Amino acid sequence: MKTEVKEIGLYINGEYVPSSDNETFNVTNPATQELIARVSEATVEDVERACQVAREAFEIGPWRKITVQERSAKLRKMADIILERKEDIARYDAMDVGKPYESTVAHEVARAANNIRFFADFVEEQGGETYPMREAYINFTRYEPVGVAALITPWNVPFMLTTWKLGPCLAAGNTAVIKPAESTPLSVSLLGEIAKEAGIPDGVVNVVQGQGATVGNTLTTHPEVDLISFTGSTTTGKSILKSGADTLKKVSFELGGKAANIIFDDADLEKAVPGSIRAAFMNSGQVCLAGSRILVQRSIFDNFLEKFKKAAMDLKVGDPQEKGIDMGPLVSKVHYNKVTSYLDVAKEEGATLVCGGKRPVLPDHVKNGYYLEPTIYVHNNPKSRICQEEIFGPVVTLIPFDTEEEALQIANDTEYGLNGVVWTENLQRAHRISYNVRAGTIWVNCWFVRDLRAPFGGFKKSGIGREGGQHSMEFFTEVKNICMALN
Repeated sequence: MKTEVKEIGLYINGEYVPSSDNETFNVTNPATQELIARVSEATVEDVERACQVAREAFEIGPWRKITVQERSAKLRKMADIILERKEDIARYDAMDVGKPYESTVAHEVARAANNIRFFADFVEEQGGETYPMREAYINFTRYEPVGVAALITPWNVPFMLTTWKLGPCLAAGNTAVIKPAESTPLSVSLLGEIAKEAGIPDGVVNVVQGQGATVGNTLTTHPEVDLISFTGSTTTGKSILKSGADTLKKVSFELGGKAANIIFDDADLEKAVPGSIRAAFMNSGQVCLAGSRILVQRSIFDNFLEKFKKAAMDLKVGDPQEKGIDMGPLVSKVHYNKVTSYLDVAKEEGATLVCGGKRPVLPDHVKNGYYLEPTIYVHNNPKSRICQEEIFGPVVTLIPFDTEEEALQIANDTEYGLNGVVWTENLQRAHRISYNVRAGTIWVNCWFVRDLRAPFGGFKKSGIGREGGQHSMEFFTEVKNICMALN
């Protein structure tokens, strides 16, 4: 059945509008190469209008002035609407990104609703501090919204990761201009109308689609934008930091990763193998937290490799709209070419191919999609490119090690520091390794478990700042101290 081609406008000041020059760009389904949407492509003029609308909604509109309880009630309504529309949202994401529909509707959309609801609840629990100065003065603090936020979101988990930013942004009383990734804008385009249906005033949530060179650059340099929250590549993060410097914008960045997934000889392989498979190949490896460097203690290396290879080869690759599919395609031709270029790099570097490294045989209706089999290499050189560079696809490298000290040295020998994974049944070892791996999140005997209260962010070139709970609220607010004489 041929998919209906959707026409998607910019969402500015409470309505969908075409771009000022009526230009659009096409979005195709990476699983089939079928055209699925024509999307209005914002001009500089469109982005400037969205920023001005967001500024007026912040300065003149009621959003930042209503009570916290009123804001939270509207956000909870927004979360309810997301759940009511979960099938549509999941279908958009599955078509757009090429991820399995079943897991998207079951997990990612529910998590998106929870992101909004969590911050609606969390902001109601917040208070200020008081600092008495004997009997003469008292200081007390207020946390106030910053202003207009540019939320620049990634293509791999578009809807859920946008709500991760939008929840605290709105809960604090800010307004937002959202730029989704140009390759996956469909689900994010719904957020404006969902916010309006929830009773959030026009102009508070705006969505502008288009190329980074136009939309992203205009947002990050615009004088009406006060803060930038960005998730994406380290290279783009560097550019945004430079763009926002002249206007001293607050920034929060979650950037690249190349996580070490460390398997010690006392690990429970009944847990470590499926956990490592998930960390390696979820969303076709297109996850910043992917455990793509698998460090395995030499005494169990062959046993782990045998089990890991079998589990990888058992993954079902195919049309993400079908039931029972574990892995869909890569997101685009450009990204497919980037990921597959590392197959040549691995060969040049002398890595041993264990399995994968080619397109799977698929039915005719998806045979032109950007698919790649789960691919496993073994390499003894942890400084090689495939062990150092973020591939962002279903390609992992197993690296043997002998001692804890060697494992730590390999784990920390990278410019990234977003996360790490440790598999061991030794409590003392778990503490030693967790304390000494230089990364923002360490999972022990698990992966991708998130408490929204906990800080999330990276060391080194994996980011600036932290998100989650109070850390998100601190970014999206300015703290004001008021000193009052008592006599």
